[in-house]
Amino acid sequence: MSESYRFDVLIIGSGAAGLTLGLSLPDHLRVAIISKEQLDSGSTRWAQGGVAAVLDEHDSVEAHVQDTLVAGAGLCHEPAVRFTVEHSTAAIQWLIDLGVPFTQDSPDHFHLTREGGHSARRIIHAADATGHAISDTLLARARAKSNLTLMQNYIAIDLITREKLGLGGHGCIGAYFLNNDTGEVDVISAHAVVLATGGASKVYLYTSNPDGASGDGIAMAWRAGCRVANMEFNQFHPTCLYHPQAKSFLITEAVRGEGGKLLLPNGRRFMQRFDERAELAPRDIVARAIDHEMKRLGADCLFLDISHKPAAFIKEHFPTIYERCLELGIDITRQPIPVVPAAHYTCGGVVTDVHGRTDIEHLYAIGETASTGLHGANRLASNSLLECLVFARSAAAHITAHTDFSEPVPDIPAWDASQVKDSDEDVVISHNWDELRRFMWDYVGIVRTTKRLVRAKHRVQMLRQEIQEFYSNYRVSNDLLELRNLVDVADVIIRSALLRKESRGLHFSRDYPQPLPRAFDTVLTPKYLKELGEL
Repeated sequence: MSESYRFDVLIIGSGAAGLTLGLSLPDHLRVAIISKEQLDSGSTRWAQGGVAAVLDEHDSVEAHVQDTLVAGAGLCHEPAVRFTVEHSTAAIQWLIDLGVPFTQDSPDHFHLTREGGHSARRIIHAADATGHAISDTLLARARAKSNLTLMQNYIAIDLITREKLGLGGHGCIGAYFLNNDTGEVDVISAHAVVLATGGASKVYLYTSNPDGASGDGIAMAWRAGCRVANMEFNQFHPTCLYHPQAKSFLITEAVRGEGGKLLLPNGRRFMQRFDERAELAPRDIVARAIDHEMKRLGADCLFLDISHKPAAFIKEHFPTIYERCLELGIDITRQPIPVVPAAHYTCGGVVTDVHGRTDIEHLYAIGETASTGLHGANRLASNSLLECLVFARSAAAHITAHTDFSEPVPDIPAWDASQVKDSDEDVVISHNWDELRRFMWDYVGIVRTTKRLVRAKHRVQMLRQEIQEFYSNYRVSNDLLELRNLVDVADVIIRSALLRKESRGLHFSRDYPQPLPRAFDTVLTPKYLKELGEL
């Protein structure tokens, strides 16, 4: 039997953003934190780097702001950047107080590292597994709080608004969820709803993200009527291990930093043809070069070779990579590593303010789901976890101060499955899933052309019709819901890319290789597109 649950605050997502918000709310509020898989299965746990913040006496808010603005290629919103950086120190201190085991270089000093694009050492980290440390600490704290209800194996289907139910007033009052343990659709209602579902990199064939990064929150907010912005800016990591069993395993850029050479299938180097810095060129240039050569040759992958270095050196500097590759039959002390670029981070998302508020009252979006104005056209390394912390804490304060928890939430009708049946054609889902991710990689990937984007737009329109027909006639499943979300996200990525008649940041078009004199956000409004008959 389906269930109905009532809470004060509903948080969809159990990564750094969702858990931080839950832990920042007052203890008297009843809060649900929902994960569609295991509670620690999101992207946070896999973050290898650290968190950027002003923590050193030789650093400054102004320097961190300027570094972020430069990386964002003219599209960052400076007030949002300043808000984030000004609250960075307090956010890190909060994590320290919770017990996150950051690496120290002395008993009273945390080790700070420096990454590309930063003018100072400001990356606080826990060895090379910062996300693991943050996720474990936040989850332990959340499990210890009696007012937090942690629910896993629930995938959100759609948001429920007063307008959708024909009720008076405005605002989001809950969501429908497929309970993957029972197969039933449950109703969860709340005074405030928060989307903290991460990004949408699973829309691409190759991604460094876990399987759950299917853009669920972005798609649900879009269908509910929220604007999305700058969805054309997808950050690609240049070197992800290419192997059927590798499952999103990154080959750190430090391999190239220590002398690794990128090779074509015939063993020849190629980066010197694209940039005088060769393998040490910035991430986006290297990713574009690899993508260009793969498409030119029709190759499935290229290769990264560090086998010319002593075996002892390789094992000492890259023990995790050495061991993982060896498990897959690749000895990196003697063989090159097969690599492909991989979708890594979604810089755009649901339009919000600095408190996480969306266009719908009582609906908030935080973390990678949101477009806050912090990242602009290219994310500065290690600003992403910082964004999760700062905006989650800000949203928690706003929800606490501006939500009337005494007003009853209306009853929500149960999910109606009386007109649908069990599917006997699940092959349609798997086929469409593969087709979508492949044409997004081929046509809407690292290097774009108008012709490819138009071709992708036609494909995605046909897929949307097929998927909507399937959704309308058969019982919902986890794979169907993720596919439905991915096709909506793919649609807005393609539309956004077609609107940008320039190359800027992470968006590179061969038809428009230069940036325009002024930078403008790409903002899509569902109501406007519906009026045009586009949705």
